[in-house]
Amino acid sequence: MVAGSQTGSQSSVEERVEQGVEDDVEVMSQRQLIWRRFKRHRLAMIATVIVAILYVIVVLADFLATNDPFDVSANRGFMPPQGIRLFDGWVPNPHVCEQIRTKDEFLRIVYTSDCDQKIKVQLFGQGYKYKIFGFETDRHLLTVAEPYIIKGGSSFQPRDQVSGIYLFGTDVQGRDLFSRLMHGTRLSLLIGLTGIFVSLIVGTMLGAVSGFYGGFVDNLIQRSIEIIRSIPTIPLYLGLAAAFPADWSVERRFFAITIVVSLFAWTELARVVRGRYLAMRQEDFVTAAIVAGANQRRIIFRHMLPSFYSHIIAASTLNLAFMVISETTLSFLGLGLQPPAISYGTMLFTAQNVQTVALAPWLLIPGIFVVVLVLSLNFMGDGIRDAADPYGS
Repeated sequence: MVAGSQTGSQSSVEERVEQGVEDDVEVMSQRQLIWRRFKRHRLAMIATVIVAILYVIVVLADFLATNDPFDVSANRGFMPPQGIRLFDGWVPNPHVCEQIRTKDEFLRIVYTSDCDQKIKVQLFGQGYKYKIFGFETDRHLLTVAEPYIIKGGSSFQPRDQVSGIYLFGTDVQGRDLFSRLMHGTRLSLLIGLTGIFVSLIVGTMLGAVSGFYGGFVDNLIQRSIEIIRSIPTIPLYLGLAAAFPADWSVERRFFAITIVVSLFAWTELARVVRGRYLAMRQEDFVTAAIVAGANQRRIIFRHMLPSFYSHIIAASTLNLAFMVISETTLSFLGLGLQPPAISYGTMLFTAQNVQTVALAPWLLIPGIFVVVLVLSLNFMGDGIRDAADPYGS
């Protein structure tokens, strides 16, 4: 009898637990259900963290940079990545080793580390001045306690050059690759965000009008989309790049590249929105709004559009990856942003020469950032798209 009662109580507890879970799901809002399902997509969560870190870099690029990204010196050209040593023996002492520049028997530049001369690395040290949130400061996350001298060896005697810390090495002009990568992340992602904003407005409005009204309006918009998507992108980019005046400023080229990339990004979003409107046009809540006397603009943007915000966010996230790839491709081919602008594409432009890459393979590090960013955006978009239908299997 005791065993039977224990078994019955355990089953009743399990039933209550299961009933409690079901009750929680039933009282959850749409947003809570979407977030609940999105959290179960572990790859999407990891990708979201990576994307969030990259956008932190967008805001704090100057603070994270260890050197002035525009500081040029041929005497430290093609310096390899410089690691930070955290211990001096068993004593915690973050430092870098002093660099000695020489030439080998093939007259190639070689850097050797002289770890007998330790340069202390400090947090929140002073560096070049910049503005953040309207305030001017010279504090940076990582700096060397005192700038050191790159010394010349016996076979090669350059002018002594004051140096800092170079986590990802330097390019042919001696510019710090890590600092330039921080600023390149800012510009490339800002172009993507601006392009998404433009394509989001155009794609949502035209897709909504096309799906809600149908008929001649739908045919006109859809045929226009097909014409735009049939245009080969590379010849169009070549023609538009040739049309850009050579004396344009970085800001004007930024705006022009954003508009060019947005010309193709809105079409996919417009088709997604159109399909959703076609599916919901005969729903009961739309019919009720029409019977209640709501005007068409209110029905489109206040009743129908909020019901699939998550789908629009997912499509925009996937389009953001396309934006970044497009800007990188254009700048890599010399058709997009031009120096002194710093982006992923302009940084990879210097790695076009195979001989240069063989001598300085660290110049391809921006390409790794592009791959990680695009994969993260795609995984995050897939997670949002799956979570957008929380009632699915």
